[in-house]
Amino acid sequence: MSAAEPNMLDSMESARDVEFAFEPQVEGGYHAYAPELPGLHTQGDSLEDATANAEEALALYVEWLREEGRSLQMGIVRRRLPLPA
Repeated sequence: MSAAEPNMLDSMESARDVEFAFEPQVEGGYHAYAPELPGLHTQGDSLEDATANAEEALALYVEWLREEGRSLQMGIVRRRLPLPA
């Protein structure tokens, strides 16, 4: 990792934000996941419930990484691409 690429945990601790996606489910409720953090998924019966569950899941995920001595740097690259016309 170069000096230009800070550890994601350091970045998270300074930014204090992780993006979550909330997908409505056919059967009701929402599936929530953090694209930058593989394996971090949760759900809720409402958007508010899913958001609260996502906050709790994020706290547990970060706690687990710290206990394991792991970094949040997952090597994920995100790019936006235009929809074809």
